[in-house]
Amino acid sequence: MVRFTIALTLLAFAGGAGAQEDPEAILKQAIAFHQTGNLQGAIAQYRAYLKLRPEAVDARSNLGAALAGTGHYDQAITEYRGALKRRPGDERIRLNLSLAYYKEGRIAEAEKELSALHASRPAEPQITLLLADCWLRQGEDKKVIALLDPVAARDSNNLAVAYMLGTALLRDKQVERGQQIIDRIMRNGDSAEAHLMMGTAKLNAMDFNAAIVDLERAAQLNPNLPDVWAYLGRAHLETSDSDAARKDFEKELERDPNNFEANLNLAALLKQSQEYDRAKQLLDRALAVRPGELRAMFQMASVDLAQGKLDPARVTLEEIVKRAPQFTEAHVSLATIYYRLKRKADGDREKALVQKLTAEQEAAKNKQP
Repeated sequence: MVRFTIALTLLAFAGGAGAQEDPEAILKQAIAFHQTGNLQGAIAQYRAYLKLRPEAVDARSNLGAALAGTGHYDQAITEYRGALKRRPGDERIRLNLSLAYYKEGRIAEAEKELSALHASRPAEPQITLLLADCWLRQGEDKKVIALLDPVAARDSNNLAVAYMLGTALLRDKQVERGQQIIDRIMRNGDSAEAHLMMGTAKLNAMDFNAAIVDLERAAQLNPNLPDVWAYLGRAHLETSDSDAARKDFEKELERDPNNFEANLNLAALLKQSQEYDRAKQLLDRALAVRPGELRAMFQMASVDLAQGKLDPARVTLEEIVKRAPQFTEAHVSLATIYYRLKRKADGDREKALVQKLTAEQEAAKNKQP
C-alpha cells in the first residue's frame, strides 16, 4: 500500500503563474491520480515533479509504486533503489523493492532484500511468507523448514504456512513429518493442496502413476495452485509422456512465468525438438530465479552445443565440472567439445573421468541391498 506522506503546501505565484509551474500543485495532482487509480496520469505527474524536486524520496517511492501497479517492475525497481539511496533505512521502500524483484522474477534479489527485512522484523507475517516462498522457489528446502517450523508451532491452523512447510519437508525427504502436515490439511476437506503434497511424496518415491492420479486431482480442484502443473509435468516425463508433459509445463508458465522447474524442463523438451531460441529464453528465466543452478547451466550448455557454439558451451561446462566434479553428463559433453576443438589430450582426460565415475556409480548400485 502506498503511503502519501509529502506535505502539500500550495504556493501562490505572483504574476498569475499557472499551476503547472507549481511543484506542489503537480505533486498534489499526482497523488490525486494515484488515489483514484489513474496510474498513467500519476506516473506522468510524479516524473514532472521529480524533475523539479529530484531529492524527494517519497515522491520517487510513490512513482515506483505506480510503475509497479502498471506492471513495469524493472522501472519500479530503478525508482525504489533511487529512493533507498537517499533513505537507506526506510523498510517500507525496501519491502516494495523486494516485491518488485519478486514479481519481476528476480527471486535471488528479492530474497536478499527480504532476508535483511526479516532480520529486523522477524514477526512480520508478510515478510516471513515471502521469504519462505523465495527459498522454496530456489530449492532451499532446509531454510524453509527452519523458518516456518516455529511459525507453524505458534499457528497450526495457518494453511499457507502448512502448505509451504509440508512441501519443503516432502522435498527434503522428511516424509513422516510431511505426512503429518498433509493429514492436518486434509482435515479441512478434499483440498488441492493435500493432493499436491501427496502427489509430490509419491513422485519422490518414484511411484509415478500414483503421483499422476493425485496431481491430476489437485489440478482439477485448483488449476491455479502453485507448482501443480510443474509437478504433473515431471510425473508425465517419468512415464515417457512427453506431449502431456509439455502441455503441463506450458500451463504452469501461463500461471507463473517464473516457475523454475517448468522453465527448466520445458526448455529441455524444446531442445529435443530443436526449438533452440525459446529454450534459451526459458533457461535465462530459470537462471534469473536460481542463479548458478547447475541443471539449468547444463541445459544452456547443451543448447549451445547443439547449435555448434562450442566456446560458450565449453566455458559453461568447465565451470560446472569445477563446481560439481561428479557431474558425469557434463564431463561427457565436455569431452565431446574438446574432441571437436582438436584438443585430444583434454578430451581423453574427460573420457577417462567419465569411465571412472561410471564405474564408481555401478559399484555403488551393486552395494545396495
